Amino acid sequence: MSRDDEAAGAWRRLAALTPARIALGRAGSGLPTREVLRFSLAHAQARDAVHAPLDVEAVRGAIAAIGFETLVAASAAPDRATYLRRPDLGRRLDEASAAALAAAASDPVDLALVVADGLSARAVHEGAVPLLAALQPALGGAGLRLAPVVVATQSRVALGDAVGALLKARAVAVLIGERPGLSSPDSLGVYLTFGPRPGRTDAERNCLSNVRAAGLAPDLAAFKLSWLIEQALTRELTGVALKDESDQLIEGPAERQSLGR
Repeated sequence: MSRDDEAAGAWRRLAALTPARIALGRAGSGLPTREVLRFSLAHAQARDAVHAPLDVEAVRGAIAAIGFETLVAASAAPDRATYLRRPDLGRRLDEASAAALAAAASDPVDLALVVADGLSARAVHEGAVPLLAALQPALGGAGLRLAPVVVATQSRVALGDAVGALLKARAVAVLIGERPGLSSPDSLGVYLTFGPRPGRTDAERNCLSNVRAAGLAPDLAAFKLSWLIEQALTRELTGVALKDESDQLIEGPAERQSLGR
């Protein structure tokens, strides 16, 4: 086997281990047609993920089917075009939603959950319910007082601060569609904030990213999130002061494999 063949084989083995675009080959001075078409498809899928609307009623129905109450809310961005141009509006509730959430609040709760379209409705359609289903036993086992799950549209992460404050929640977890990559149009992010109120910064949140079948599996994401929620409520903080040490509870290879590690 020549050195060129050995190098080609090594690149093929590396390419099999990652969705990153490596070892694509060459056709003259450019890429092979198949790779150009694959890139165009990925780009189209990412654009579709950003612009596709969230099917609110379908999401609410699926969440209700696993045992959660739901509410709906919208940001101050009146449409998708405005949402993309004005991130500040996506961080604020519209007046009707703020009034509805305030009216729905009664006694203080430990946790509010927000399912938000963000920059990928596809991520919410595919990933939010599996994550909530995996998280539900831990929440029930901990005896936490929960607000209804709020399904939010035209939403940025910080919208959860207003939602959590209105629902009198000690903490809020926002499950939101992340900005699509060229290999991950279905990536869900989770942002946990203790003491939610407008004006919180990203440094005061904990984030779990790339929650999807080909990334951080829902059961492992739920395991990590339940640990973070417990610690946040116990220590009364989130963000840079709270480090994710949930892996210390995974004691051996068998446990790691069962959690998708």
